Amino acid sequence: MTESWITTPVTDVPGDRVRLASGQEVLVSRIEASFLGRENMVAFIEDTPDRWFKQPVQLAAEVEVLRAT
Repeated sequence: MTESWITTPVTDVPGDRVRLASGQEVLVSRIEASFLGRENMVAFIEDTPDRWFKQPVQLAAEVEVLRAT
């Protein structure tokens, strides 16, 4: 199997490796709903032994997800 980037709505991110609009790649460990009390925002959180990273994203946005094909 090979892996390729596919575009998906933020609401369909299943916890995979995600490439944001900035080009930053994040291994999404969990998603925080209603980021800073804003219903139209979520935050992707990477919580791995190598790093902790949090990135706010608009709920209506699309991101690229690395998937096996």
